[in-house]
Amino acid sequence: MNRRHKYPEPSDRSPHLSLRRNLKMARSAHAYVRGQTEKFYEWLSSSSGASIPHGPPIWICGDCHVGNLGPIADAGGRTFIQIRDLDQTVIGNPAHDLVRLGLSLASAARGSDLPGMTTAQMIEQMVLGYENAFSPERGKRTKKPELVKVTLRSALSRGWRELARERIEDTDPVIPLGKRFWPISASERKDIHALFEEERARSLVTSLRSRNDKANLRVVDAAYWVKGCSSLGRLRYAVLVAVGKKEKELCLMDIKEAVQAVSPAHKSAKTPRDNAERVLTGALHLSPALGERMMSARVQERGVFIRELLPQDLKFEVENLEPKEAVRIAHFLAGIVGKAHARQMDAETRKSWRKELAANRTKTLDAPSWLWNSVVQLMVSHERAYLDHCRKYAGISL
Repeated sequence: MNRRHKYPEPSDRSPHLSLRRNLKMARSAHAYVRGQTEKFYEWLSSSSGASIPHGPPIWICGDCHVGNLGPIADAGGRTFIQIRDLDQTVIGNPAHDLVRLGLSLASAARGSDLPGMTTAQMIEQMVLGYENAFSPERGKRTKKPELVKVTLRSALSRGWRELARERIEDTDPVIPLGKRFWPISASERKDIHALFEEERARSLVTSLRSRNDKANLRVVDAAYWVKGCSSLGRLRYAVLVAVGKKEKELCLMDIKEAVQAVSPAHKSAKTPRDNAERVLTGALHLSPALGERMMSARVQERGVFIRELLPQDLKFEVENLEPKEAVRIAHFLAGIVGKAHARQMDAETRKSWRKELAANRTKTLDAPSWLWNSVVQLMVSHERAYLDHCRKYAGISL
């Protein structure tokens, strides 16, 4: 970065984002696992991942780690716990989501210094929670773990003030430039203003139950949103929009570039060629509460998807877990993923997939051997890669 300038030029963002991403991934093994989706699918494509069964082709998350699950509000004001990040969504193998979630839970347990027996119990309960979503009694409610209850209470009690302070550090109608936000070019600003002049953008913003369908919009401020992992090399913007004639209400819009997914699509799948449309379609199938609040568009001649950030949208923080709570969380979160998968299958397909999951179990582990072996192998490979990563970036700080 030129010392005369506080922020990089739009054309020079990538090196700075790359460094931030690498340093963020060095903070913990769990952070490294979250940021290494590519490494996960490299392992799956190798001979090591050959034992994983081929489930029915459905829309999957593609990057199903713990941080991508949490409370989400719908346009009507109701809050659900669903998958909250669909960048990697494709029509693929549901078993991939299971393995990815298992790896994420195991790395979270490792980060909380939990014993290996607890990790084994977490994987067992994860499978049971997932299977329950495919049973005839799948409508039965699952008891929420304490962490889920606390996060949900926090989501339900939040308003614009909390969202603004968390995301943009202030409630004033401006996005403060700094470590989290960088200036945008005149061309980027022109595209963003033009985008929110479109009727469909107005319809998206006013789709919330509390707003007038005919309310006017005005872009108050916009900035490049610095995200160390997910925005590496991508367009990512935060946009403050005033709603209504008196412009007293503000909303925070998130514009994110959609790029080619690294998660493999099923050979016979008819996935939208446009990546933004792919993300939107996957969201509508897996997380309707989120999908109905999204739209696809183009900015700087690239496909992007847009959503309004609501105070209720949160992710689960799983650091410093106690053994019993960790096991309960594994069961509950896997059930959320199972529901997202099961709603796309008919009764016969659900029955067949559940039967497949029940196979290949041993007397000592109530989970498919392919799942356990996959999680163990992935933990070993990621641990080594994480330490090599830390060695490379030791002594570097932002």
